[in-house]
Amino acid sequence: MSYQQGLSGLAAATNDLDVVGNNIANAQTVGFKQSTAVFADLYANSIATAVNNQIGIGTRLAGVQQDFSQGQVQTTGTATNMAINGNGFFQMQNPNGLITYSRNGQFVPDKNGFITDAEGNKLMGFQANAQGQLQKGDIVPIQIPNASLLPPVATTQATFGINLDAAATAPTAAFNFQDDTTFNFTTSINTVDSLGATTKVNLFFVKGATPGQWEVFAGPSGAAPTDLGSMTFDSAGALTASADPAGNPTAVAGQFSIPIPHTDGSAAQTVALNLSGLTQFGAGGNGSTQTSAPTQDGFGTSQLADFSIGSDGTITGNYTDGRTAILGQVLLANFADPNGLQNLGNNQFAQTAQSGQPQVGVPGSSVLGSVQGSAVETSNVDLTGSLVDLITAQRNYQANAQTIKTQQTIDQTLINL
Repeated sequence: MSYQQGLSGLAAATNDLDVVGNNIANAQTVGFKQSTAVFADLYANSIATAVNNQIGIGTRLAGVQQDFSQGQVQTTGTATNMAINGNGFFQMQNPNGLITYSRNGQFVPDKNGFITDAEGNKLMGFQANAQGQLQKGDIVPIQIPNASLLPPVATTQATFGINLDAAATAPTAAFNFQDDTTFNFTTSINTVDSLGATTKVNLFFVKGATPGQWEVFAGPSGAAPTDLGSMTFDSAGALTASADPAGNPTAVAGQFSIPIPHTDGSAAQTVALNLSGLTQFGAGGNGSTQTSAPTQDGFGTSQLADFSIGSDGTITGNYTDGRTAILGQVLLANFADPNGLQNLGNNQFAQTAQSGQPQVGVPGSSVLGSVQGSAVETSNVDLTGSLVDLITAQRNYQANAQTIKTQQTIDQTLINL
């Protein structure tokens, strides 16, 4: 029987060498999880054999267990790369529609904008619609459109910060926007219509004969501005009231509105001009100045510049005009028994009856780990430990070979008798 025991030992040591060698070979494979060979002893089944007289007949490979402990996270310069911190797997769809699972986050966008791995498997999650709302009813391959655009947003309000010089001299001639001696200060801002076209709006401020009173004119560039009304400041330089050209007080001091022509010739849009933040302090005679850059709430058509991935898997697009929008959300899957997954190679696993059903959810929720963008999870192979395991497996192989050699010597002795 020593031959059988020795042979089973040689086979076991070979299997152990295979597992350790595979670990070493994948020490640089992103997302790889090292394995351990598990062995079990063998006994002959015989009813007549007393329990305390049983002699083992060798060993066998009982299984190969993977260690799904966390690997180190290494940052990269690729926005679509992702690393999982904690439990979970990326859910993938291969070109044939089969769902697989992986810890390898070396993703890149393909020609159609789908986030894929090196084998062409597509990353799964929630897709966002054109309004940036996640469609949580379906788990689909995530696609980032190559020509992603944000629609324009028409300007509804423009805000100005200006100090009008209290010591300014009131012009003597009637206001004429083409004659700078007929007004004390001018500024402008670009507004946006619903089609994304811009219109420059000019504002003119004229010091009145009454102390603390100013007249405001505004209109699109190139056209004669209209009289919006007057503003009144108190002796402390604060705006206290405003009125329309007919002298009727406005609802809010410094709030005016102006029609802006539309690009396609349709009805003009109304833009509210917020001048409530204006002040009147002395500045040395006609020293009126812009105290803050004017702002408006409209946006033109904007293109996707880049995107980032949050810890909850949310993919946020950054657009050329400074706006952001949600493009999608990566989901993770976890299993009751990860060792029950079938290893398909290429860093992919498949669900089995032993692994149980996948528990799919948002990263960071429940027992799922978080996602780190522009990073990958390195192999968790302990190279030093693997080299020691290699020496141990080699020693076991030599020892089992010695068992066979000893049995051969005994057999030769018997033959010589």
